[in-house]
Amino acid sequence: MARVCSLLLAATALAGSGGWLAELQQWRERRETSLKADGGWLTVAGLSWLREGANTFGTAADNAIVLPEGSAPARAGTFELRAGQVTALVDGRRRVLRPDSDDALSLGRLQLSVIRRGGRYAIRLRDNESALRREFKGLRWFPPDEHYRITARFVAQPRTLRIVNVLGQSEERRSPGYAEFTLENRTLRLYPVADRPGDPLFFIFRDRTSGRETYGGGRFLYTEPPRNGAVTLDFNRAYNPPCAFTPYSTCPLPPKENRLPVRIPAGEQAYRP
Repeated sequence: MARVCSLLLAATALAGSGGWLAELQQWRERRETSLKADGGWLTVAGLSWLREGANTFGTAADNAIVLPEGSAPARAGTFELRAGQVTALVDGRRRVLRPDSDDALSLGRLQLSVIRRGGRYAIRLRDNESALRREFKGLRWFPPDEHYRITARFVAQPRTLRIVNVLGQSEERRSPGYAEFTLENRTLRLYPVADRPGDPLFFIFRDRTSGRETYGGGRFLYTEPPRNGAVTLDFNRAYNPPCAFTPYSTCPLPPKENRLPVRIPAGEQAYRP
């Protein structure tokens, strides 16, 4: 996810320097390239929740974590979860895997990493030969429209947002304020999350295209931090969360504050396999 965000923000930084349409096209190409890359979201092919103690993994059907047929040994190793720490044991060697980090256990074409959600731990499986990656048909976009590239007033008003994910788990996230703008003769607000002052702003939102022309679980939009009390919301760069492609991700859903009562036909459309 960090790699995808950095690509999006790098492209966003160019937006004010001219050639908006060309830069938007380059950004969209980067977006698709990152999805299709080795280890990208299209390779996510499994999510297995760990039990306290030993969790065996391999291609044999009686493992706690069953790997794709032909991808690994029948008995490849064991993940041990003890007191909030996950250790991989493979060929007699032990290795601690930090959750939600770049740590990963490579096993041929596979990568296995640890995530932590709501106090629970799971192994996320990436398979560079996943069916989703092989059969990917490309992204679909609304035509570029500068009407949906909006300069919004940013009001610094820190608060806490309750963010629920697709598993029903919730967490409190810091919001530095809200972006206020006018669309369809309505004054609207969107609340971003940002962990630290000066971080990029991350918006999770729904609108009246959600579940119809766009993904039902909402879309994501990153912007640069506000400058001089303003922020640029370029909805042409709104994009789908990983859950639009794979059932093995744990995407956050839009908070109630970010459910907009208007259509925003801009950015990435729903994926059609």
